Amino acid sequence: MIEQARNFLWLNARTLEQRWFEHAFAGGSAEHVVSAVLAYRNDDGGYGYGLEPDHRGPTSQPLHALRALQVFVEVNAPEQAESILRWLTDTCPDGSVPFGMSTSKDHPKAPWVAADDQGGLLLTAQIAAALHALGTTHPWLDKATDYCWQEIEKLEQTHPYELRAAAMFLDEVPDRARAELAAEKLKHLQPSTEGYADGEALEPHTYAQKPTSLACGWFTEKELAEDLDELERGQQEDGGWNFGFPAFTPIVDFEWRSIATVDALLTLRRYGRIS
Repeated sequence: MIEQARNFLWLNARTLEQRWFEHAFAGGSAEHVVSAVLAYRNDDGGYGYGLEPDHRGPTSQPLHALRALQVFVEVNAPEQAESILRWLTDTCPDGSVPFGMSTSKDHPKAPWVAADDQGGLLLTAQIAAALHALGTTHPWLDKATDYCWQEIEKLEQTHPYELRAAAMFLDEVPDRARAELAAEKLKHLQPSTEGYADGEALEPHTYAQKPTSLACGWFTEKELAEDLDELERGQQEDGGWNFGFPAFTPIVDFEWRSIATVDALLTLRRYGRIS
């Protein structure tokens, strides 16, 4: 499984995902992964240039900041959060992060990527989760955390990606008792998939990303086991995994497949399916 994935990544992945795979499965240097991410950093402290494949162009955008932080979590590089926090403080001072900023309106992006500067739970929760996972303390993160609590506790209707974002936040936020209560409430929500592409859905492991995730309580042991079985079977003949949403331009197909491949391997390892 890992060797086939390795071959897929050598053939198709960006340097970043190749370095990430090496760090995760071949003893590669965390510094090399960080260096690959820093190639996407702008002078304002944010990130651009398609670091997150669905948002092209040079301008610093929340999706790129999120992707950078998530990689920094994987390689334990908390010091790299500083520039992103500076950028977030300047661009999202109230602690609420938009899915996309109007500075990207003249650059290509997937049709589902907004550029309206409208803050929301979807990006704020994921960014806050990554910053908490890095052990960050910062006034901006305090604001973002308060915003996430406010939005999660009044959540009555949602969609799968927002629900996943909330689950990620609850897994990392320091107030564990409050997180457990919120997770129990979210367990009973039925996310709407209206407007999604055919076959686009999120599986149990995308909510419960590790065995300690609070979202594990949203599923039976059998449901989780069957989902992980399906994830194992998802490796394609070329060694890579697919992703569950449309590719809006050809280049992102292999970019997203490379990310999905490393993610799948890491999930299977967290759950003890591979060593």
